[in-house]
Amino acid sequence: MEIYLYLAVNLFAISFPLVRSFESRIKFASKWYALFPAILITAVFFLIWDHWFTLIGIWEFNPRYILGIYFFELPLEEWLFFFTVPYACMFIYEVLIYFFPKDIFKPAGKYFVYIMIPVLLILAFINFDKMYTAVNFSVGAVALAVHWLIFKDKYMGRFLFAYLVHLIPFILCNGVLTGGTTPEPVVIYNNAENLGIRIWTVPIEDTIYSMTLLLMNVSFYEYFIKRKTIQ
Repeated sequence: MEIYLYLAVNLFAISFPLVRSFESRIKFASKWYALFPAILITAVFFLIWDHWFTLIGIWEFNPRYILGIYFFELPLEEWLFFFTVPYACMFIYEVLIYFFPKDIFKPAGKYFVYIMIPVLLILAFINFDKMYTAVNFSVGAVALAVHWLIFKDKYMGRFLFAYLVHLIPFILCNGVLTGGTTPEPVVIYNNAENLGIRIWTVPIEDTIYSMTLLLMNVSFYEYFIKRKTIQ
């Protein structure tokens, strides 16, 4: 049964959001026209990144906990991760908009961007010898800058709220994948390429990785919604 662990994490992540997508209040399924292209475009970017990091040994996947089906050196479960997790995160994004119609984090959005971009770039520069840290923080800073240049503060507060809320299930699910509940981790990190700082068993870099993943999905999602609205 161990070989189903990573698959089970994927199914757990998407199960409730998928079932509730047809709920009459949120009507998440009615926005699939924007959601699926956003997830697909973002997934292509992250899968290329993931493939590169796997090839150069930044991380690897424990055969003990995966089915053993690979595409371009990545296990099937890793491919699914970039579809199931963004789906669940975007569900959180929409649920928060419904239950909190006022954009309560909008005033904080600007400060988040103005602080995070230089902090991430400085950390990337001083940790240039650590590939995961340097690349991850640099990409996160660029993603924030591009989003801000295009959208300003229109969605940043909404994103920030969803990002903070999503950290709870993120740490739980990623904790399972990084050995928090198993004798060995599912995803094995090369600790020479990261800061070695962990939240439970989750590398601190993963919180920025997940930030970029969510932000890109939000950016494309809102773009596709806006494009249909003005047609």
